[in-house]
Amino acid sequence: MEDWEFDFEWLKVRHLVKDALQRDVLPDMNAILFLIGVQELGRWKSNFTKEEKQDLMHIAVCNLMSYDGYYEFKGRDADGWPHYDAVKPFVQKGVKTQEEYLKVKVIQYFKEWRAANGVADDSPVPSMN
Repeated sequence: MEDWEFDFEWLKVRHLVKDALQRDVLPDMNAILFLIGVQELGRWKSNFTKEEKQDLMHIAVCNLMSYDGYYEFKGRDADGWPHYDAVKPFVQKGVKTQEEYLKVKVIQYFKEWRAANGVADDSPVPSMN
């Protein structure tokens, strides 16, 4: 994927999330990871604790990295929270390189989500449920 295509796809994801959450500003990576974590948890509550928000972002990162075999879904605990096992070490170095990697995986996640939910790539999404 060329740089302009990558930038365009990332911007599409950001707009998708902004519209789905009915926000005025484009979300950053942390907001998108939080949303993916909530999606993977499968339930929403209006007041997640700070620790729960961190856990949700961790769930998102594990899920995204499972595409390439870095993590494997282990199961859910008694409260329904997903858990992953690390399978192999992540060898990409540097914050910028790691963020680019996660962006690629976020784009993949939302493409798969759209396909699984029968949502056209260019149509608005009213809800991420």
